[in-house]
Amino acid sequence: MSAHPDSPHADVLPSYHSILLGVDSSDYANRGIDDAVTLAETFGSQLTAAHVYAAKMHDLRFRQMEGGLPQQFQQEHELERQRDVHDSLITKGLSIITDAYMDQVQAQAGRLSRPVQRRSLEGKNYRELVRETNSGDYDLLVMGALGLGAVNGSRVGTVCRRVARRSQTDTLVVKQPERSLREGPLVVGVDGSPKSYGALMTALSFAKAWQLEVKVVSAFDPYYHYVAFNRIAGVLSAEAGQVFKFQEQEKLHEEIIDSGLAKIYQGHLAVAQTLAADVGMDIETTLLDGKPHDVILRYLDEIQPSLLLLGMTGIHADPDLDIGGNTEYLLSDAPCAVLLSLRTYQPQVERLAAVSISWTEEAEARMARVPSFVRSMAKLAILRFAQDKGHTVITARIVEEATAQLMPNHAETAMREIVDAHEQQAASDTATVVPLRWHEDATRLLLGVKDLSVRGNLSMRAEKKARSEGAQRVEAAHIRAFIPSAEEPVDNNASQATVDAVPKETLELSWQAAALARLMRVPAGFMRDASKQRVEAYARSQGVAEIDLACVEGGLAAAREAMAAAQSAPDQASGSIMSPAPADTTPDHATADPSAKLEWSDAAHDLLTTVPDGFCRTMTEKAVNTIASQQALTE
Repeated sequence: MSAHPDSPHADVLPSYHSILLGVDSSDYANRGIDDAVTLAETFGSQLTAAHVYAAKMHDLRFRQMEGGLPQQFQQEHELERQRDVHDSLITKGLSIITDAYMDQVQAQAGRLSRPVQRRSLEGKNYRELVRETNSGDYDLLVMGALGLGAVNGSRVGTVCRRVARRSQTDTLVVKQPERSLREGPLVVGVDGSPKSYGALMTALSFAKAWQLEVKVVSAFDPYYHYVAFNRIAGVLSAEAGQVFKFQEQEKLHEEIIDSGLAKIYQGHLAVAQTLAADVGMDIETTLLDGKPHDVILRYLDEIQPSLLLLGMTGIHADPDLDIGGNTEYLLSDAPCAVLLSLRTYQPQVERLAAVSISWTEEAEARMARVPSFVRSMAKLAILRFAQDKGHTVITARIVEEATAQLMPNHAETAMREIVDAHEQQAASDTATVVPLRWHEDATRLLLGVKDLSVRGNLSMRAEKKARSEGAQRVEAAHIRAFIPSAEEPVDNNASQATVDAVPKETLELSWQAAALARLMRVPAGFMRDASKQRVEAYARSQGVAEIDLACVEGGLAAAREAMAAAQSAPDQASGSIMSPAPADTTPDHATADPSAKLEWSDAAHDLLTTVPDGFCRTMTEKAVNTIASQQALTE
């Protein structure tokens, strides 16, 4: 029942695929037939009609009443005849009645493309309907608020209440036999919970299909604290009042908390407007102040909607709650049909933050020091941290807390090094757009330098000189400026080969700061080491001496292809990026079956569990088994 948390689009608005309809030929159930058929026609849903009858209960009740029958029915032969008549009524009569109910549904559903499925259920009415509803075959239950036992003053019957509380799918309760859902308008209650946003998405789907108006309300109670504080004041002693600081507490709530609540709930309405705008719809929003169910009821009396949509539970619900307090009140007292939504929808973090979270100047200044290439990722992580903690204002201290919690010490150190490298790169004028290629003569001069650290230094100096001259590649003259004692290479009709001609295993590589930062986003350990090797191999294959961001992405793409190939053929360990050795270096005894079951020591198993669960751990385990098999180990 969940929707994807990204911005919605008109073509992915939620729908119902399978609808269960409870029938009993009451006025409310009959209206439910019309509404269920309308919904099934709108969304192309499968419609199933269900009726519950209690044959065993009637049989038991008749036996209990036998002792009270008139004398003429107490004769044994007459008593047996009456039992046969009653048994026939129960077994055949109730079946005939159920079929008649189903025929009524089929007649009204004639315009549907698929036939109505039938469910005849025997047992306790609410229990059997709940069991069928929660079977997993349906995503919407439609039922009347009242059945055949309705009396004057009834609002919601006991069967409806019991089923609604226990339903594990969306439940539509029909409360106006004379009104169709398609009359509109639709009203949605939003409190910031995923279920309330799920109800909103359903309302938008209905409104889009039926061209109806959607009105969204959000309600908060700013008067509760005033009443509570005055009650508290009446029981506190003077000394207790001084400790409690009553006046300061009351002022805090009046000036800060109540106004803050108004902002939060107004923010929920703002999010609702953006979600509607995403699907090309306009909605009307209203912020109500007072006891939520009370002010919403008064709003309903004024608007007279055909349907009220609510989350089954609200923002403050605990995991074991079956139905929220305000939802329960409105199920009972709302004059219109009510849809209790279990569908969830979670708007994007940035969207919620834009209307509910602000940043202090100090926090903004702290974020401004974060390099641009990681700023958006860091800001998103801090927003999620603040939301989890319930903060609506992000301070510099919250930024520090989030950083400390989200970044372990070693990761923070690595990120600081990346940041420093990025700042040095930004401050220098040596930035390049594309890597320079090397002429074969220049490459030979460079490789003549035996000291690898000096060679790397000289290569960067030569590239700098080539760039300053606007050259498209590094020539021999560029490197000779730094090693004048080197002998000029002899040109034996050498082609204009570039650095591609340099043996791949001898080409020295350097990393740009942005490229290094991209690599650091790969999980530390085996995955990062393997990715680094893959990127460097890719760079050498492309004849690139300096690894930039584009080169990293190309290498990682190659790594992903290798991982996919390894996953599709896990037994071919040499085809994986985690292959412990090239094929030509495999020991003779590596022919041992790598898939053979090997014992793992407790220490080895504990170390394996430190690898992220899922694909990474599976591939790591396969690689370790391969290495052990190649070494003819049994543990």
